[in-house]
Amino acid sequence: MTELPRIVAFDLDDTLAPSKSPLDPRMLTVFTRLLERTNVAVISGGNFQQFESQLVSQLDAVESVTEESLGRLHLLPTCGTRYERREGGRWVTVYQEDLSEQERRDALCALREEAERLELWERETWGEILEDRGSQITFSALGQRAPVEAKHAWDPTGAKKSALRAAVAARLPHLEVRSGGSTSVDITRRGIDKAYGMQKLVEHTGVPLDDMLFIGDRLDEDGNDYPVLALGVACHAVTGWAETAAYIEALIAE
Repeated sequence: MTELPRIVAFDLDDTLAPSKSPLDPRMLTVFTRLLERTNVAVISGGNFQQFESQLVSQLDAVESVTEESLGRLHLLPTCGTRYERREGGRWVTVYQEDLSEQERRDALCALREEAERLELWERETWGEILEDRGSQITFSALGQRAPVEAKHAWDPTGAKKSALRAAVAARLPHLEVRSGGSTSVDITRRGIDKAYGMQKLVEHTGVPLDDMLFIGDRLDEDGNDYPVLALGVACHAVTGWAETAAYIEALIAE
């Protein structure tokens, strides 16, 4: 039997589940099986409430998921600016790298002004376009609750999002500005991205990067998963949750 990596880490949206949606039953089953065998980390741009609705609440409904299994789960919302671990039957915040009040104001202002200048500020949306997540400011062009089909149609080439990211980054050199999901741009403290989150996993678990595997759908150079690849972590690229499920099923079978 091939030995599993000591930590298997995943992106969330479009890797474990469709954007802002719960895990499919097939994915939930294979995720649960993996969690029984090794440590699992999830690192994504969404806030902790999104992690709860898409993943944690699903796991809570699975009878076979024990506290021992949950103890092997590492949750890193908002691109690793926050780290949650299971202790004593509840989720405990290990760290949270919040932006200052001034940094949040600057980020919100720059995103709105540059989106309007580039004619990317949509008037009809599904929820708020700008969200203050404390440790991350997120721009979602069509709103936080936009359907997957609309999000994929808004910017199929990624050109709109890349133009906005570049414009905002030029105004905020003291902050980290990067492309997020299909319609989003995320802003955190400088130097904090998914690579930062992976290095924090090393610090808090003692597992070296060489013993980790990362799976994500945005490992291209403009994607928010790319910093993990650039860090030297073994990575596997997918195009959606079904491909992830098939890959993990094969990995466990080996």
